[in-house]
Amino acid sequence: MPGARDSRARVARRIATAAAYGGGGLGLLGVGLVGLLLTESKLAIQAIGILETVPPKADGVYGEAFADRSAAPQPPLVLAVLGDSTGAGLGVARARETPGALLAAGLASVAERPVRLVNVARSGGRSADLSGQLEQALPHRPDVAVIMIGANDVTRHSPAQVAVRQLGEAVAALRANGCEVVVGTCPDLGTIKPVHPPLRWVARRLSRQLAAAQTIAVVEAGGRTVSLGSLLGPEFAARPEMFAADRYHPSAQGYATASMAVLPSVCATLGLWPEEERPSAPVPGGTVLPVAVAAATAAGRAGTEVAAVEAEGAGRRWALLRHRLRIGLPGPEGGKEAGGDPDEGPDTDPDTDPGNTSASSHAGAGDA
Repeated sequence: MPGARDSRARVARRIATAAAYGGGGLGLLGVGLVGLLLTESKLAIQAIGILETVPPKADGVYGEAFADRSAAPQPPLVLAVLGDSTGAGLGVARARETPGALLAAGLASVAERPVRLVNVARSGGRSADLSGQLEQALPHRPDVAVIMIGANDVTRHSPAQVAVRQLGEAVAALRANGCEVVVGTCPDLGTIKPVHPPLRWVARRLSRQLAAAQTIAVVEAGGRTVSLGSLLGPEFAARPEMFAADRYHPSAQGYATASMAVLPSVCATLGLWPEEERPSAPVPGGTVLPVAVAAATAAGRAGTEVAAVEAEGAGRRWALLRHRLRIGLPGPEGGKEAGGDPDEGPDTDPDTDPGNTSASSHAGAGDA
């Protein structure tokens, strides 16, 4: 829906601009909505339940079985994962089922080279926590970092411009240290059945606005994003096994689906993914768009990658949108051991593609 996209683009650009220049007054929630969201959130938490488990520790070297034996040995690539419980893998019982382990094994299989995973993501993490996570990750000199953040910024009412600035600063710091960055933007918090209107509608609008603003900040800081959006909304409704026990966090199957959406972008940022011919200048047709419009489009189309156009004179004010071909993740032998929701509400975008099934899903309450 062009009208919804354009409106989201304007809001996202205002938030991103306020983030860049330290402006105030652009919170995620209007004052009148805070009480409503808090009340509805408490009801949603009661309906969802809370996981008492701790994500399994998955750090280590993956994919030694995929190493090219005919070539000289290479040191492992280093993959860092930062963010909230989506990055930590809350909801699964085995280390190899966490998204970090899945991404490490998948990257190793494409690179034909071992990958060392350093996962510093924490349950309940917000953008404000990224600076502390960076202090843990940077000494390991990561080659690529995956950040999954945003859900708790919405549910805990962090000011949007502050959260976006903190994310942009984290991406810039990683890039300054020679690390490529892929950010899984804020998921659509209106996709989970226990979250009812009006919370569902409010959460959907706020999370999509934040996702679009995150994309602008990330692209302009030199990273790229993958929209997590609402891809698993319809699939979660039809397949209860995609949920963990709390019916809120993804299960092992859900994390595998999310990882398949992010893995191609992780590989591409390291030059390990086949690339189409890059455009020499912005072109019509919606593939290359102004970054704010591209960000708003991606927020309504889950699974979309947004990256700066590498064309002379284009700079980071233009961005290229892609839906990359996904590949199946390797089985356990490649892991550490071996080395459109119908009840969406008024902010529904008809151009969202419900046929794509990947990404994480969150409710509009609780901690991710």
